[in-house]
Parts: sequence; C-alpha cells; structure tokens
Amino acid sequence: MVRVKICGITNLEDARNAVAAGCDALGFIFYKKSPRYIAPCKAGEITKAIPDGVIKIGVFVDAKEKDIKDIARLCGLDMLQFHGHESPDFCAKFRGYKIIKAFRVKDKIDFKGVARYKTFAWLFDNFSRTKMGGTGRKFNWSLLGELGALKRPVFLSGGLKAENILGAIKAVSPDWLDISSSVEIRPGKKDARKVENIIQIARSAGR
Repeated sequence: MVRVKICGITNLEDARNAVAAGCDALGFIFYKKSPRYIAPCKAGEITKAIPDGVIKIGVFVDAKEKDIKDIARLCGLDMLQFHGHESPDFCAKFRGYKIIKAFRVKDKIDFKGVARYKTFAWLFDNFSRTKMGGTGRKFNWSLLGELGALKRPVFLSGGLKAENILGAIKAVSPDWLDISSSVEIRPGKKDARKVENIIQIARSAGR
C-alpha cells in the first residue's frame, strides 16, 4: 500500500488533523524562502505532541551540515529530505537518519546521476525556475519508467491531488505520495477535509 506524507506542516492543528486522517509522515520545511517555512523551535513543539508512529521528515535546501544536525536533534526527526544541490558525499554525512534526495524533473531524468545517491529513498518533483518545490504542478510521470531497476523507495511529488493520485499510483507505483499544496487553504494552512479525502483515496488504491 502506498504511504502518504503531508508536507509543509506549520501548526499543531494541521499536524493533528493529518495524523487523525491516517497520514504516515509529516513534513516540516526548514527553508526560509518557502511560504511553508517553519521555525525549528516551533516544529519541535509540534513533533513532541504527535504520536511516535508518525514519521517526522525535515526538508532542507542547501543547508549547512551543522544546522541540519542541530535541527534534526531539536525536532526529533526520523528522515532528512534534501531538496537542493546536495552532493552524494554530503548526503552520506548523516548517520542515524534515513535520507531522501529530491530530484526536480524537467524534460528528462539522468538515471545514472540519480543512482550516484545511495540514499534511503529518492523523491521526484516538478522542475521550476523560481521555486525549489511546492509548485502544485505535475511532471511527465512516464519519464520514471526506468525506476524499477534502481531499487530504492520512491517518493512522488508535484501536483498530486484528489483527482489524479490514483492515476499517479497506476503510472508510477511509488512507495510514497508527497502531498502539500492541493490540500491547502493557503500556503502553510491545510484543509482538514481535503487531507482526509486524499488519504482515503490513496488507501483505496491498495484494496
């Protein structure tokens, strides 16, 4: 069954609603240029208030190693998602954490380049010239056709919404769906009913 990450959590109410709806993971964005940025101290308060079984993922963009490790300890993170230009060597510096390396897809995928990252998982998102993520737009999922041979858990991101996630699951067979903007009232504020609905649809794909 595909697992669901609700990303861009900025407040405790949204975190609790997502957990109640059955999400598998919550994503906290520590990139100050993002409209979904959350201060580490506030994220730490939220992570302390949610069940241990929910995976806590920190999203970073070209951050310093020390800052990432400090935030990860403060917030009790389980996974670290690197959404910038981090090198394979950089990604290997975080023992004790599962690393997700994100790749922004334009019109092709360099699978040899992707395979250089021996991280726990890979995430594929839509490319944008102006945003590092959270574009609300999908990319051409057919470009992921060679993923099966690479044998890493895959997070699918970019433009996922209630109307297309069953198609996404059929086309890509991702291990995870990374959902954010389609379940928002505004950037950083989730709509509890939309969160519940999209998780229910994702769960229906495994029945």
